[in-house]
This record gives sequence, structure tokens and C-alpha cells, in this order.
Amino acid sequence: MSTEKLFPTLFSPFKIGQHTIPNRIVFTGHDTCLPEDGVVNDALVAYLEKRARHGTGLIVLQVSGVHETARYTSHLLMANQDECIPGYRRLAEACQRHGSVLFAQLLHPGREIMESADGLKPVAYSASNTPQERFHVMPRALSQSMIKEIITSFGDAARRMQQAGIQGVEILASHGYLPAQFLSSHVNSRNDKYGGSFANRIRFLEEIIDEIHRQTGDKLAVGVRISCDERDEDGMNVGDAVEALKHLENKLDYASVVAGTSSSLGGAVHIVPPMIYENAYLKDEALSMRAGLSLPLILTGRINQPHEAEAVILSGAADLCGMTRALICDPAMPSKAMDNDADGIRACIGCNQACIGRFHRGLPISCIQYPESGRELQYDDIGTAVHPRRVAVIGGGPAGMKAAVIASARGHQVTLYETSPRLGGQANLAQLLPHRAEFGGLVTNLQEELKRSHVEVLTHQNVTPEKLIEVGYEHVLMATGARPYSPPLERMGSLPVSQAIELLSATTLPGGHVVVYDSQGDWIGVGIAEMLAKSGAKVTLAVNGLHVGESLQSYVRDNAAVRLHNLGIQIKTYARAFGVDDDTVYFHHTAGGEPMILDGVDHLVLACGGIPNVSPEDEDRWHNLPVTLIGDCLAPRTAEEAVYDGLKSAMKI
Repeated sequence: MSTEKLFPTLFSPFKIGQHTIPNRIVFTGHDTCLPEDGVVNDALVAYLEKRARHGTGLIVLQVSGVHETARYTSHLLMANQDECIPGYRRLAEACQRHGSVLFAQLLHPGREIMESADGLKPVAYSASNTPQERFHVMPRALSQSMIKEIITSFGDAARRMQQAGIQGVEILASHGYLPAQFLSSHVNSRNDKYGGSFANRIRFLEEIIDEIHRQTGDKLAVGVRISCDERDEDGMNVGDAVEALKHLENKLDYASVVAGTSSSLGGAVHIVPPMIYENAYLKDEALSMRAGLSLPLILTGRINQPHEAEAVILSGAADLCGMTRALICDPAMPSKAMDNDADGIRACIGCNQACIGRFHRGLPISCIQYPESGRELQYDDIGTAVHPRRVAVIGGGPAGMKAAVIASARGHQVTLYETSPRLGGQANLAQLLPHRAEFGGLVTNLQEELKRSHVEVLTHQNVTPEKLIEVGYEHVLMATGARPYSPPLERMGSLPVSQAIELLSATTLPGGHVVVYDSQGDWIGVGIAEMLAKSGAKVTLAVNGLHVGESLQSYVRDNAAVRLHNLGIQIKTYARAFGVDDDTVYFHHTAGGEPMILDGVDHLVLACGGIPNVSPEDEDRWHNLPVTLIGDCLAPRTAEEAVYDGLKSAMKI
């Protein structure tokens, strides 16, 4: 067996400031919603320590607010009082005991305020009175005395991090946050020493860096996170980013490069780019930046696998790679890569559902494939069952596969039964939607975990309660999924009606004027509408909701909305279908009840969710066996709930 390392460059050390990073893998700063009351807690320590334990080279802590006016959500860390130091010290010790280097992000969001703790409309500050369109915030222009106060607060926060044993700080000048607001000639319309010329507009950031050095000396590494391109027509571009970094590079130890801005819907997509963007999609922009800079660069942007990171570094585009969602999905990715076990890595699929999606709902971070993420205090050690049992899992979709893997790992004897020839359930269909091919990685990853487990997998199998009792199973995990739901429609004619799921495997698609009725606001209605429009149909997407993609994570939804607009798809909202005739679909307006009529229709497609494949009558047939319903057969939901059901149910046996 060859001992040659697959990723030699990725696992070579690199020096930032006075600190040697053991490898080039970076867990970049990202909100987790794990902290409570603005301070470090056990959940955050466990979350970061797990990544350190498995060999992550550099961990950059989530943002810490430097000033009372920096509270852009109600659940961020705050570094504006000395009382925070012991908590940060706990984090530093937890990560450093495993050899990881820990940096901290310092933030003032300026006008980028999402919410206030008391639910009132927040007061936000910026370089000028330039409104923010995404959160609909009109900021107050900062006075020079308050500018000085905020600059000092950055230095104070850096000093606290240093006192806690944290080895570096990263100033957020990315994504349209306060330093970027001063840099931007579009946002900054001041006529004092902080506005006008480039030298004046960069003064705020430059004085922050100087203040940090004044308070901490030269042992603390100091870096800046900056957007290489804000992806907004009024935003900054690569040239602006290079100009800023070139002006500051003799004061900095590194720069961390991302894309996008929080201030617009189109720019915000790039904060956590969904799967429509190719892996390492910012590599070329980073390469163009390198030509004018000598600073070490960290590059982030859908770098999901070790081979991608290795290629980025070898290309010269960056010195280190931010692999944040990869490490949320598989905390053991570095140790697996170091051991040449690339096939064993659970690859991120860029769905955004349980990482940034949960943050936007104010919930602790997780991962649809690995719900143990963010729940380390509950599931870091799954343990061994006290009484190993013979367990049957019925259904080989995501819920069943996860349940089988966890039950086996806990020491149970597990058999997985699947009626079809392949595993994966509805995830196999979901990957057929436009721009969703990567979703199939959920199935691939779970299949690899099954392969490495001791689970017996039997396909083409229909099982009955009597058979399972005869074989001697002691517990059954039922994961038989759901079937499409058809809403009650008055049929007054012969208009063809299809289920969306039928079209995914169809050889021909309906043409003419097709109405897609979407009562769920998820990927299916959006994806089917796009697929039909690309095939040449005239498409109307009728949504029983406030807007298209209402259930989707906002970056995924906004990206999809652009595509639907560009394809000319008509959107009708607040629509509840109640009937059809030969060429008309009838709706009620869900807020007012008035009729809404679409005529000249050639086909109606239903995207209305599912019905559990286990009915109450079915449950009664299983009363002689201990049965746990999981996934869609318990209640049709998403892959996130299905996989988490699999984990929870197996842990209880």
C-alpha cells in the first residue's frame, strides 16, 4: 500500500504573522446561533473543538461585536467588555490543545442590521445616510467622535482576544459591513476626512488596524476579510479590493477573500453560495488579485473537497482555503484526507438548508447530511447500546439509511429492506431538478457510510409484519416515505393534470401553456417550472404563498427567482387552486377569497407535497412489533428532518 500523501501541499504548514498553521485548511468565521446572551457557551466550545480534534489547521471564530451598536442579530458574540475574556480563553484552550490555531473575527456591521434584541426597528449607523435595501434600513451617519469610539473599540476587542490567548484577529471589511461602507464611493458620501478621495475613504479601516497594533503589539496576527467583488452593480470590484489591500498590506499579516455583499439580494447570495455555483468559483478572481499583492491569501467559495483545495493552492490563487461547509458536513474531513481516505469524506452538497438556513431562522447551525453538527453536546459520542437488538429498517431513503448506519454503529444487528432496486428514495428524483444534481451526493455519501457499516442491505424486498416477527426482529424503524398529494379539485372538463414527480422521469414534457401549482414553496415547484420553460413551454407558476420559493433558504430562493424571471415565467401568488375545466384553472385569492382565473391552459402540474405511506390502519397491523415511524412516512417534510429522524430514532434503541 502506497504511503504517498494524496494532498501534500494542503497538509504542509504555513506561517501567518508569528504563528505557524499546521495545514492549509481553514474553518472560516460563520454565524452558528450557538452562543447565548452574547457569550461563549459549552455548545460553541464543543462545536469548534470537534473540528480542531480532527486536524483543522486554522479556525476563525464567528463574528464578535466590538461595540454596543454592532449588535446586528440577537445571538452574536460580543467582545466589548472585559468579562468576555474567560469565555474566549476556553475556546482558545479547547482548539489549541489539538494543535489548531485560533483567530477571531471582529465586526461592526454598520447599516447591515438584521434585527434587534427587543424586536423593535433597530438604530443603525453608517458612513452616510445611504439606505440598505435588503433589510430596509436607513442608517444614521456617524459623527467623527463616534467614529473614533468605534475605532478604539476594535482595538479594545483585539486586546481582549490577545489576553484570552487567541492568536489573531480578522477585521470584517467584506460583505458591505462598516469598513466596506466607508470604502464604497456609492455608500460613502461624506465630505470630511473620512469621505471623498480613496485615501479618505480607507482611513477608517486603516485607523482600525493602527489601533489594534497600538493595543496589541506585533505578536497578534492581524488580517482583513474583503470581498473581491460585491456582485452588485453599485458595489466594489476586484480592482477596488486590490487597491485597498495594496494600500494596507504593510500593516497586515494576511487577507481573507470572499465575494458578495449583505446589502442587496443578488450580492447576499455569495455570502454562502448555493450549489448552482461551481466549486472554487472564485479562483480566477483570486489569481488576478495575487498579481498585485504580496500578502498571504485565504480563499473561500465552495471549496468542498481536499482535491479542490490542493488545486487552488497549487494554482497560486491562495495560500490557504476556507472549507467551512465541508467541515460542518464532515468535521473529520482533515483527518480522513490526511489518511488518504478521500472516499470516506462526507461531501457538502451546497444546499444551504441547515447551515445558513437555520441561522436565518435564528436556530443553531446544523447540516442536513450530518445533524450531529451543532448538536455535539448530544451526539458527539453516540455510544454503544446497553442491550444490542436485532433491528429492521424498512425503506432505503435518507431517513432509513441514516437510521441503519447509526443503529449499526451502536452495536445493533441491522437489516435494511428496500422495495426498489436502488437506495435513495425521493432524493434520487430531487437531483433531477435543474441545478440540483449535486443533491444526489446525499445518497452517495450515505451509501458509502452503509458500505462501511455492518448493515445487511436487501433490495427488491417487500416485507410484512408477519415475516419480521418470524425472523425475530426486536425493533422496526419504518421509513417508507410518502406519495404525492392531490388537492381536491372540481373537474369540469378534460384538462390534463400531472404530478410534478411524474415529469422528472418522463420521456416527454407537456407543452403549450403549462400551469404549475405549487402549494409548498419548495424546490419542486420552482424546479419543475424552470424545467418546463427550458423545454419550450409557456409557464405560469401559481404559488399558494406570499412569494416564490417561500420555504427555501433565501440565497437559494433569490438565485432561483432570477432564473425564473429571465425565462419569462409568470408568477401568481396568494393562489389556492379549486377547479379546472377544458382549458382553465380556477383559484381563490388566499387572503381575500376572490376568484383568480387562468385560461388558455394546456396542462396543470401539481407540486403539492405528499401523504405518508403508512396510514393509521397500517400502524395497527404492526402492533405486535415495536415500530418507530421516521422520515416522510411519519410526516412529509424535507431531507433535513428525514436524516435527523434517522439519527434520533437509532439513538433511542
